Amino acid sequence: MADLEPRGTGVTPQPPAPSLAAEGEESVLGRSYRGLSIGIVSVVLLIAFEAMAVGTAMPVAARELDGISAYGFAFSAYFTTSLFGMVLAGQWADRRGPLGALTAGIGGFAAGLVLAGTAGAMWLFVLGRAVQGLGGGLVIVALYVVVGRAYPERLRPSIMAAFAASWVVPSVVGPLVSGAVTEQLGWRWVFVGIPVLVVLPLGLALPQIRRRAAGPVKREGEAAAPSFDRRRIRLALGISVGAGLLQYAAQDLRWWSFVPAAVGVGLLVPAVLGLLPRGTYRAARGLPSVVLLRGVAAGSFIAAESFVPLMLVTQRGLSPTLAGFSLAAGGATWALGSWVQARARVEPYRERLMTVGMVLVAAAITTLPGALIDSVPVWTVAVAWAFGCFGMGLVISSTSVLLLHLSAPEQAGANSAALQMSDGLSNALLLAAGGAAFAALGGGTVAHTTTTTASGAASHPAAFVAVFLPMAGVALVGAWVTTRLRER
Repeated sequence: MADLEPRGTGVTPQPPAPSLAAEGEESVLGRSYRGLSIGIVSVVLLIAFEAMAVGTAMPVAARELDGISAYGFAFSAYFTTSLFGMVLAGQWADRRGPLGALTAGIGGFAAGLVLAGTAGAMWLFVLGRAVQGLGGGLVIVALYVVVGRAYPERLRPSIMAAFAASWVVPSVVGPLVSGAVTEQLGWRWVFVGIPVLVVLPLGLALPQIRRRAAGPVKREGEAAAPSFDRRRIRLALGISVGAGLLQYAAQDLRWWSFVPAAVGVGLLVPAVLGLLPRGTYRAARGLPSVVLLRGVAAGSFIAAESFVPLMLVTQRGLSPTLAGFSLAAGGATWALGSWVQARARVEPYRERLMTVGMVLVAAAITTLPGALIDSVPVWTVAVAWAFGCFGMGLVISSTSVLLLHLSAPEQAGANSAALQMSDGLSNALLLAAGGAAFAALGGGTVAHTTTTTASGAASHPAAFVAVFLPMAGVALVGAWVTTRLRER
């Protein structure tokens, strides 16, 4: 699961022009802001729905394309390219305004969906996911710059709350709808149907964005828009290309895989060191540990969650709809965890709550291999994952709160960018590692039909265990990192 929070953009939102700020301040759904608000919230809603639905359709897509061995790559490709898209969009929006980045991002996101939905081979499907990720990274940043430019300060919390709420319903119904569409119409419609739905909200939002937030904001005394930070763009490109090469090498573990792996490490390490706070990977106290925890929590959770529907479909013979239903309750418990950590009375115990959250995530992931045993009820997966999502709600929202608490005002943008970078990079690398372990233990030949699964032929439960248990270990490392969040 992911969320659209104003972090990782590298952009400081600019205030709208006074004449626009004075207009329709009554609410985000007032006459002046109604079209813009409905349009951009609808875009977030559709992106959220796709993010929640894709996991349910993925097992069927990978089987039909004979690409289960590259299952993890299909997920991680999205996160890899989105890292570059986020940094590029921040630079683009500062220089020319968010309209260009937003339209290019929506176009790239839609093109990636169509490419994935019409793919005849797994490599084309993965390419489509990569294009989709690049577009998604552009959109995330551009939308928040639009909020900063187009809305007066007192209305921004309301539109941000609407963005957050846009993830709750898709997280509950997305897997169910995706499963039903996959069974009745085919998995391709989960991908190719969404671009058509984006047309209406864009038609509402784009005229308002062009009017209110199209161009660069020039501060008094500035002769021109700020120039691109080429060093930051190069580092972001290094992270994306390096992570992509590592993922490619991990999908086919042969002697020659060392070459792309070595090149990937050579690109990745200096880029990460240049973009993340000093001391992040040794869990230095304070801000570095907050950034590290975000990556550890998100990466372990997403890497495990991505393989749950595949396990339920191939090993327990569930339909895509029922497999998606196992994850549906997680959206509500994630929101509940976020609500709990926001209560003023729990503020003195925030670090302890985060420790509890990571222990819940580790316990939930550890429970998953039990579902490989036929005598264990499948509903235990839904219960375990609901608790894991509650833990994630406690942790993810708290990392954003702590980051701002530990950041000087002039450093909040760069530190927020580091937080998002840690999130996306960890997702990509741990998915690649999980996918490599899965493929190495024969996961690429898991059967899809219930008959084969029931007979035990071509069944490789060890491949799933090799994904879940290491990710549970990573989550336990996160529980230790929570003890280093306070500066001494």
